[in-house]
Amino acid sequence: MDAPSKIGDRSTSDVVVRLRTLEGRDEWIYCHSDILVEKSKYFADRLSDNWPTCQILDSRNCVEVYCQELDFDHHVNVLRLFYVVIDGSVDDLWNGVKNALGILQVGILLGCPQIVTACVNYLEAVPWEESEEEEILRIIPGMGSEVEPILARLQPVNLSAIRGIFISTLRFAMSSPPSLMNDLKSSAQEQLEYMVTEDDDSPLLIADDDIKSEVKDCVGRLFSRFNNLLEVYLCEPAESVDEAGKMTLFQSYLADFSWACQLLSKMEIMRVFVNSWVDASDKIVAIMQSSPTVEMIGIKLKVVEVVAKVLESIGYGTVILPTTKRLHMVKIWLPFVRVTKPLIDSVMTSDDDSLEFKIDGELWQSLESTFVSILLALPSVNQAEILTEWLENEYIRYPDLTEAFEVWCYRSKVANRRLALIEGGHCAL
Repeated sequence: MDAPSKIGDRSTSDVVVRLRTLEGRDEWIYCHSDILVEKSKYFADRLSDNWPTCQILDSRNCVEVYCQELDFDHHVNVLRLFYVVIDGSVDDLWNGVKNALGILQVGILLGCPQIVTACVNYLEAVPWEESEEEEILRIIPGMGSEVEPILARLQPVNLSAIRGIFISTLRFAMSSPPSLMNDLKSSAQEQLEYMVTEDDDSPLLIADDDIKSEVKDCVGRLFSRFNNLLEVYLCEPAESVDEAGKMTLFQSYLADFSWACQLLSKMEIMRVFVNSWVDASDKIVAIMQSSPTVEMIGIKLKVVEVVAKVLESIGYGTVILPTTKRLHMVKIWLPFVRVTKPLIDSVMTSDDDSLEFKIDGELWQSLESTFVSILLALPSVNQAEILTEWLENEYIRYPDLTEAFEVWCYRSKVANRRLALIEGGHCAL
């Protein structure tokens, strides 16, 4: 058998491929016409009898190929690959994604189907770094249908698949897995919120009635488990509440509630959460008051964070509740917050390195504004009751209800005149 031809073998070569660039680079590569014709449509055309002119260089046919300086090495690599058996048995021919992209572009330019197919198979299968992915998105879309498999991992997913993964992720994110899976659960929660967030791109999923119903069911199951835990706490001695395992579970539920508020707000279905929290409020406060230990302060802080989100929904009309429930929420959570803030402040002051108790100062300010908003929407007689208790309380500094007090004074003073004017207007009509 004849020995296989080798690129650059001048003794057996019958054609010179002259690679040139506009910058003046000029390289002669000794090749074999039978291989060039077999592997490349471009060279097959250039070496056919139909090509009008044929240059001679070093007593051989010569094919000049002009290219950009950046693509020079890729052209050389393509010529070398003509002499390699590309049958899928060797995977390390490409030296990385970037090099494979360059070879692919030259392969398409020179009409090399075998090399193009091998490049596509490689790029479709290997992992990409972020910069490589951006480069692929820049180059591949304009290269034709033969390279489309490369983009398979980037194609939009049909709605059915999106709904399926959303619901599966939702159920896991609102479950109570072992603590070893907390990182996975946190990641699931982050991605759920990302799916429904509108940023530079539209939300991945627009929640319809079926999706909202599934979310409400998951929230209901979460609160059901939480209420069971509350019942256990209320039925056991106070010291048992401080047990590490129970505290960790309690804190886990509060973290889930805090995240759920973010998701439900984006989906505009906070009502189901607010109603459930209102129903559980008495039990939560009772448990918090039964255990004044420092360890419980961290849990109380988490409670404050959730309360702030619930009250904000009530105070600004996102969730409409009857007067009795709004009044109840003020009466139960206003005393809790006014006592809890000094406790948290004292811990932060005495232990500056205690990151566990760090809280955004804006949260306290926002909570104070929310209380004022809810209070001013209550009947004036209820406002008077709450303001009287506030003025007589030792924790009068927080929350500061001065704004509500001033508005109540003004409304009360002008009430008779205002209502008389309105009644007089009705009589005139």
